Amino acid sequence: MTTIAPPRSPQLHGKEAELQTALQAQESVFLHQSNLNLSQIRSGFACALHMHQPTIPAGRNGELISNLQNMFEHSGEGDNHNAGVFAWCYERMGDFIPELVDRGMNPRIMLDYSGNLLWGLQQMGREDILNKLRKLACDRRYQPHVEWLGTMWSHAVATSTPIPDLKLQIRAWQHHFADIFGLEALGRVKGFSPPEMHLPNHPDTLYEYLKALKDCGYRWLLVQEHSVENLDGSHLTQAQKYGPTRLTARNSHGETVSLTALIKTQGSDTKLVAQMQPFHEAKNLDRITIGSHSIPSLVSQIADGENGGVMMNEFPRDFSPTWDQVAGIADIAGFNGTEYLELIEAAGVSPEDYPEIQAVQQHRIWQRVSTVTPESVAQAIQDIKAEDGSFSMEGASWTNDLSWVKGYENVLEPMNQLSASFHAKFPQPEQTDRYSEALLYTLLLETSCFRYWGQGVWTDYARSLYERGMSAIG
Repeated sequence: MTTIAPPRSPQLHGKEAELQTALQAQESVFLHQSNLNLSQIRSGFACALHMHQPTIPAGRNGELISNLQNMFEHSGEGDNHNAGVFAWCYERMGDFIPELVDRGMNPRIMLDYSGNLLWGLQQMGREDILNKLRKLACDRRYQPHVEWLGTMWSHAVATSTPIPDLKLQIRAWQHHFADIFGLEALGRVKGFSPPEMHLPNHPDTLYEYLKALKDCGYRWLLVQEHSVENLDGSHLTQAQKYGPTRLTARNSHGETVSLTALIKTQGSDTKLVAQMQPFHEAKNLDRITIGSHSIPSLVSQIADGENGGVMMNEFPRDFSPTWDQVAGIADIAGFNGTEYLELIEAAGVSPEDYPEIQAVQQHRIWQRVSTVTPESVAQAIQDIKAEDGSFSMEGASWTNDLSWVKGYENVLEPMNQLSASFHAKFPQPEQTDRYSEALLYTLLLETSCFRYWGQGVWTDYARSLYERGMSAIG
């Protein structure tokens, strides 16, 4: 393993103007290089791999290191013996895609790498992995086949992230990605993958979330089917699940914002992607109608790219052979999300015609509010909670069995305190080391792992990050 001096801090801010220029310059990403003929395709499938390792204060002297590095250094503990396999999972698409393309196949894959993971690979000197990822991000031979998705830099769950930090998280990932792969590669990142597939359902939080995504140049996001509903509160129809939708957020001042959404169906079962189930599902689907246009239906799925035996063993077994099968079926194709949307819109479909949806449970608010004001919305939420103890404004994610809020006050309260202190100290961004360090700790504390893995060492890590962050702010 190559040893290099780890970067003191990743590039998380300071180049907003350059980023905005790069994101606006690329009007289309796949349209003029896609080799798919939409009129001949009955249905398609789009698969994404989510990759993440948290940053933890667990170095020899308490330094910030990747959990992957910690696994390598303590291989005898728990499942840490899998560290080498995890590392291979992070690089293997850099082998699989070129091999398939060289054989004349037409593969597709979407990749979501958290900022924590990318920084960890830099810290560990894993240029072997990063160079394979650069090939997928920058080599024109593979751009038609690979789509990178943006995400929150430190894998923060949107509902429990302080609203002022939503855009900081989104922009930080863009800064870091551009620093590693270049501004041109960033200009091709148009889709967004929410950590934990989590979608806020509080009107004001969802509005700020979608607004931040649009402000940062994103055209669409992936959402879990049970985290959204039709405007009347009904579940999405089968046709809606397999085509584009228009996710609309209305805040407590009556302002609205919409963003295209592709629907991830079913639960969090990684076998769906590991065994390439979306391809087999697509074989049983027909075209759908949007407005007056007939378009291919699309099965959209995402799974952890490294976590669990099925992704370690079954995905590499099944991914490449699937494309040989696809090549033998004339009316089934693999897509990437932006490619699908650009192709159907070039065929005349308007985003305004996409079925309009909203976050789950919001219909119960709006059916009680005649005049939209912060007071009327707050009162409606309070009244519904009093009547129905199951009603929640925590949003929804890949599982309904896990709360990102309840029982984690010892993480959330310090997280909110650190964020408030950060914004009080730095009402405007600064080009200083002090600002960079304070921003880093503010973002790191919002990593979902400090709640997902339960009380104990992970909440201890969170406390340490809080204390360091407060010290950095001064």
